[in-house]
Parts: sequence; C-alpha cells; structure tokens
Amino acid sequence: MSDLHAATENGLIDDRVRGFPPGNPPLSPAAIGTQGWKPYDGRMALPLISLDRRAFAGNVELMMAYVKCHGADIAPHAKTPMSTVLADALLSAGAWGTTVADIRQAAVLLKAGQRRLILANEIGGIAAARRLAALLGHYPDAEFHIFVDSITLVEALRSAWQERADLPPLGLLVEFGAGRAGLRSAAAAEVILDAILAIETPAFRLTGIAAYEGAAATANADETMHRIDALMALTADFLPKIRARIGKERPLLVTSGGSVFFDIVVARLSAAVAADPACRLVLRSGAIFFHDHGIYERGLAGLDARGGLRIGGETVSAAAGFRPALRVWAEVLSRPEPQLAICGMGMRDVAMDQGLPRPLALYRHGARLTDLGSADVLRLNDQHAFVTLADGSDIAVGDVIEFGISHPCTCLDRHAILYGLDPDHSVTAAYLTSFG
Repeated sequence: MSDLHAATENGLIDDRVRGFPPGNPPLSPAAIGTQGWKPYDGRMALPLISLDRRAFAGNVELMMAYVKCHGADIAPHAKTPMSTVLADALLSAGAWGTTVADIRQAAVLLKAGQRRLILANEIGGIAAARRLAALLGHYPDAEFHIFVDSITLVEALRSAWQERADLPPLGLLVEFGAGRAGLRSAAAAEVILDAILAIETPAFRLTGIAAYEGAAATANADETMHRIDALMALTADFLPKIRARIGKERPLLVTSGGSVFFDIVVARLSAAVAADPACRLVLRSGAIFFHDHGIYERGLAGLDARGGLRIGGETVSAAAGFRPALRVWAEVLSRPEPQLAICGMGMRDVAMDQGLPRPLALYRHGARLTDLGSADVLRLNDQHAFVTLADGSDIAVGDVIEFGISHPCTCLDRHAILYGLDPDHSVTAAYLTSFG
C-alpha cells in the first residue's frame, strides 16, 4: 500500500507514513498536531518533510500585499504542495482561484470544494477532452479555464462539449509560449482565435490569454530577459486585438507569472490590462509561498537585483521578505570517514533536480546543537545523503540534521504528509498531500 493510501485509510494516519512514530496508535491529521512531536527528539520516524508555519504565513501575507498593491489577482499553482488544506488557506487569504497542471489535479481540487480553476496546460486530444468533460459533468457550478495552443485541442474540446448537456461553461485561454508549449507568434494566435470565435457558444468560449515566462529562462541572464520581454510584449499586444473582435463588455483574463519573474510580468502586462476595464491580470505563482534554499533563493536575489518589490510606494527586498518554509530532517547513520557522514535521506525523500539539499543545523539528544554552515551534501543515493564535513567535526551517529531544500515542486511530491511546525519546531499540524 502506498503512503498516500495509508495516509487516508479510514481517515487515520499510521506508521506506514514518513514521520509517524513506529508503534504509535493511528491518529487523525488533526490529532497529530496535538502530540507535541518534534522532528529531532527521537520519536518521529525520519526522514520527514516539514513546513515552518510562521514562515509560510509571512510569505502569504507579503505576496498577497504585492498582488493587491499592483491591482492584480493570483490563482496559486496547486501543483507545488497538492494540499487541499493549504490551497484553501490561500483562497481565504485572498487568492482569486487556484491553478492546476492536469485533469487529475483538477479532480483533487474540485472534490475538495474549490470551483474556480485554471488548468495551465494543454491536455492532449479528443480522449483527454472527454476525460475532462467526464470530470466536469459532476461540477456544473465550476468556473473552469484551460490553455489551448492548437486547432486540434480546440476542436477536441468543442466535440466533447457538444456530446453532453450537463457540463459547465468552459473558458479557453489562448496560450503564448517560449521554451515550452504555447503559440510563438501573433499570426498563429489569430488562427486559433478565428477557430474559437467561429464555434463559440455561451458554454464554450474564449475567456482570455495565457503565458508562462519561466520556461523562457536560459543560463544567460540577458538572453532570459530578452526572451521574457518578447513573450510579454506578444501577450500584451494581442489583448486589444481580441477586444476588437469580441466587444467591450466580455470579461477577459490575462494570466502569467511563476515564482521567479512575476515582477516582470506585472511590469510588462499591467498597462495593457489597466487600459481594458473588463480585463483581469491573474498571476499563478505557487512555489513562492514555500520558497527554498536553492533555486528560489537565487531567483529572489535576481528579483532584488532588478529593483526589488514595490509595495505601497516602498521598495521591499524579496530575498529578505520571503523566508524558506520547507525542511527535510534526517539522522546520521554512519561516519565511515573523518570528513564524511552518511544520512538517512536520499532521492526518494528530497529534490535534486535544481540543486542538492543544504545542511542547516545539527540536533543531538532532542536539542539544537549548532549551525552547519561548513557542511555540504556531495551527492544522493536512493536512500542516502553523502555529507562532507570540516576537519574535526564531531557529528555523531544518531544526530539529526535539518536540511534546506531546492525546488519545492519536486520535493513535496515524495511525501504523503507535510508536518506543520511552530517556532520551536513542535508539530502543530499535519497537511495531507494528494500527488496520486
């Protein structure tokens, strides 16, 4: 049985799930937050992943303040945590809706009660369109928008919607792209626009434009800015072309914005959106609420180099304002060499696609001992982390190391539970994830 199935069986969690103390009676997620467990006190099974609840709340407050200040909205991408509780928390904090990456993710959010979703992706052809229709047939009150960049997908979706009378309206977002999916020119977008407008009905219609600037990034910073600027210009310039075809009254969305270059999206698209009273700018940043000690740490340093965040007429440092909220905890299993520790954490527990985890602090006998600024993760195996140490290090077998991570989106998907910690690192919440 998978961790996910174990985590949800009869509504109780047991010791088949990372972190849960072996031999402990099964508990509900709510009860887990009342046990007083700590990742470093010897009771919890390691490795596990945790969320600094205070850091997360601060990240939410800062990002929502930024969005509101710039007259934009946000539909956070749920693929990062795939936690319905955290997705609901973002809605309660002011999010306009939620973004998903595929039909299965949409099912998770719809079953949890959310009704305004952006599927920020193409889904395939007629078979996929029918699968989407089969899902949405159960949610007639849903507001659902989906990316399209081909006549094939437009026709597949139209065919699926014609086959049934029980479906909610479907909104089509013409996607521009660079480096991934999406149309590469205004001429190509005109072809898609013509096709949509020729077959529109009240239940099947154009609702806006979409883009994703993060896929345009390259190893060269100047080239990245050039590519993103070109994509944003293409997106902004197409808005009045759409408006001229559909009239002034129809509401439209313009949506872009990941967690690294959202400031550029706001700077490049705000004027075009502001000039259209019936248009709404919607960011889709998701990982920003979790931050990290790697790719997003570097990304926010780059944002500050571009001028920082403008909020309420003041400049705020993104690197200082957002705080990494995720940690992975692991025990030292072996000290086979003077400058090497082997920890019980590997590729099955932590992301490595955008950088290796970073040792942060050492714990012994249930207490924090020291920072670990001089230690580094050299490499990972399936179940092991190879940690290089300074000369004379007294790290011992049984010690617990707190690691920062790089790239939340490919780290959280390894875990069925995200343990929420208060400031003294006591577990005060347990968030189930739904990665399937």
